[in-house]
Amino acid sequence: MSDQTPHDLPGKPAVEQRVEDRGEQRFAADPTVGNWERATLEKLVFATVQERRRARRWGIFFKLGFLLVAILALLTYYDSTFGLGGDENLGRHTALIEINGEIEAEGSGAADTVIPSLNKAFSDAGSAAVVLRIDSPGGSPVQAGIIVDEIQRLKRGYPDKPLYVVVDEICASGGYYIASAADRIYVNKASIVGSVGVLMDSFGFVGTMEKLGVERRLLTAGENKGFLDPFSPQSDKHKQHAQAMLNEIHQQFIAVVRAGRGKRLKETPETFSGLYWTGARAVEMGLADGFGTVDTVARDIVKAEDIVDYTAHEGLPERVLKKFGAAVGESAVKAVARGAMPQVR
Repeated sequence: MSDQTPHDLPGKPAVEQRVEDRGEQRFAADPTVGNWERATLEKLVFATVQERRRARRWGIFFKLGFLLVAILALLTYYDSTFGLGGDENLGRHTALIEINGEIEAEGSGAADTVIPSLNKAFSDAGSAAVVLRIDSPGGSPVQAGIIVDEIQRLKRGYPDKPLYVVVDEICASGGYYIASAADRIYVNKASIVGSVGVLMDSFGFVGTMEKLGVERRLLTAGENKGFLDPFSPQSDKHKQHAQAMLNEIHQQFIAVVRAGRGKRLKETPETFSGLYWTGARAVEMGLADGFGTVDTVARDIVKAEDIVDYTAHEGLPERVLKKFGAAVGESAVKAVARGAMPQVR
């Protein structure tokens, strides 16, 4: 029999064999020895799994984003191709256009929104009449004036197609500015109508600044460039100039109302004072012609009960893509700027 121990195997030097023997004995005595290799391997495997999960999540995100964009594109294409204004024969009907909210550069009361709808409604061979439903407290005299000019042009181009206005809750100032161009105005007895006037409102912070010890440093090139600056004292010259502008716009408003209402208007000193009245009182004063709704006007006046909405509504893509924060910020800026602009409301 050989005198070699089990570890004294051929092909290995005796010194190396003894080192391995000590390592095995140490590992047997202390199980934690060599665990760093296992821990490192586990970390590598865990990191690989996490990376794959992140890649899978991003892949799903981009796929969903692409799908959403594709859906929005299809909806936009469908709306522009098969929506109102296509080649579909709508038959004899009453065309409806709605103005809700303030008359301003954006929204349902903007000239850029209302005028295309008016053109579609008047040019459609099937529309027997156009009904403009208004629920507005007023707003920009510029936007209202542009819409009135277009209404008058369309009435000349389509003399056999009447335009009626139906008042919902309120039709005041800029809203009534537009309504006065209609052939007839129909209201509810409790509607608010009138307010033929113009205003320009702002704030003055001079006293507050003095109490807080704040100094206003305004540099201008042009003696009137700081016109109606809310942080500077109001001068009589600027006040008179602003009042003259308001009076001029007011006279433009009055001229439109007189031309539109004609002999039906029972004018009194209060008619153009900026007051507003109920729908019942407005009928008595000649500011409106009678009581009615869109349905009753379509049925009883136009004799075309089928109502087709020509209002340019905001599409789904615009609603989805619009950011709430941006809209709020834009509204705040508008509110500040609008304070120094004439308003028919």
